[in-house]
This record gives sequence, C-alpha cells and structure tokens, in this order.
Amino acid sequence: MTDKILVFIPCYNCAPQISRVLCQFDEKTAGYFSHILLLDNGSKDSTLESAMTAAHYLEGIPITIGKNRANYNLGGSHKIAFQYAAENGFTHVAVLHGDDQGNILDLLPILQDRKHQLYDACLGARFMPGARLFGYSFFRIAGNKAFNLIFTSGTRKSIKDLGSGLNIFGKAVIEDQQIVKYADDLRFNIYLLLGMLEKKLKIEYFPISWREDDQISNVKMASQALQTLHLLWLALSEKKQFWLNDHRTIRHPAYQFDVVYQS
Repeated sequence: MTDKILVFIPCYNCAPQISRVLCQFDEKTAGYFSHILLLDNGSKDSTLESAMTAAHYLEGIPITIGKNRANYNLGGSHKIAFQYAAENGFTHVAVLHGDDQGNILDLLPILQDRKHQLYDACLGARFMPGARLFGYSFFRIAGNKAFNLIFTSGTRKSIKDLGSGLNIFGKAVIEDQQIVKYADDLRFNIYLLLGMLEKKLKIEYFPISWREDDQISNVKMASQALQTLHLLWLALSEKKQFWLNDHRTIRHPAYQFDVVYQS
C-alpha cells in the first residue's frame, strides 16, 4: 500500500509555539508525509501570522493553512481534517497539536515499522514505559494514570492515554460517519477512543515525549475530570442509546474553513 499521510495541526492561541512545531518538518521528517493541514480555530493572538511566516521556509512538504469559519473547538477541527483527508484521497491522518508539546519524531518509529498499516489507530501515550515527561507535576501524572486504570477497568481494554496530541489514524477512523455526532469540545478525544473501542478497531499505543513550558492549558482540570467520568458511565450504562445520540452542544450543519495560505 502506498501511504498518503496528511499531518493535521490544530491551533488555538499558539503564536509562541507554532513556528517551532513547523520547524519539526525538516529533511529527516518531511519525506514521511504528503501534506500539512494547519487549522486555526479563532485564535486571539498572532497564530496565523506566525504560522504563515514559518510555512514560507518549509521545504519538501506542501502546506495548507486555514481558519475555521466558526468556533468548532478541537473536536470540530478534527472533523474538518478527517473530511479533508477522505475527500483528497489520504490514507492516514497524523495529528500533531500546534502548541509544541509533542514531537513528530516520536511517530517515525511507527511509520518505519509500518505499524500504522497494521492498526486502525496508533495513539501516542504519555504515561507508558518509554515515555518522557517534562514539566508535569506528580499530581497530574498520578491523576492521569488513575483515569487510565478506571477506563481500563470499565472498557476491559488496556488504556494507556485518554488522548494526547500525537496520533495517527487510518481509513476506518477517517471515514467513520458517526464521528460527526461526537462532542466538539475537549471531550472529543474521549468520544473518539470509546467509539473505536465500541467498533472493535485495532489500536496500538506508543510512548511519546511531552513537555509543558510556555504552553497555556485550556483545560479546567476538576470540571474535565468529572465530565470524563460521567461520559464513561453513560457509555457503559446506556450503551445502545449513547451511540445513537448526537452529543454536540451546537449541531453545525457543516464544518468548513477558509484557506489563508497554501504552498
């Protein structure tokens, strides 16, 4: 199979970091990917300007930079990327968040070993052996590991991360029409994981490096934790109805973006 991999970079207020993210695509990495789709979801800083400046110096890989037409949040941006990949014949979507917490180099062993062809999703894990964390407190590490254990117990599948910012998905995920009904907010990754498990897709975890230094988190920890537990409870206790429901707060008729730069 000939790979055609789209790199999707979601951004929100990433002006200080986005140039560093795009600099990861040098001669060593660019050859593995066919195209970059960078989507800004209503940043209030100069993310778009910084991205366009950095994109000008990219070599060996074309890039499209877009601005979402509405506030679709992180989940909505994923939906745009999956739709873009399906419509343009990409075999895989690699997700790399625009805040420079993850490194695309950690994905290369998966591509070199062709594990992305053997699994429907290869998910970066921050809390498994071999992972490296920088700037994470003991409290956050312990909390995340506890949630992984809770989800492992509830789903009876080994869960090593509920959603990092470095993953690669194959066509079974990209072309899944049910994903449009998942919540658009930061819970999207939980829905995506639970949906893949419900469909019995093949998932592989791989260790990644993860850093926090000049990034600004948009997650309210206590609220997010409660919502995550509630989501798992609903998925387990009301399984049939849960997957029939539309979980979006705003049911956008379409997820669209405007191109602001293309090379």
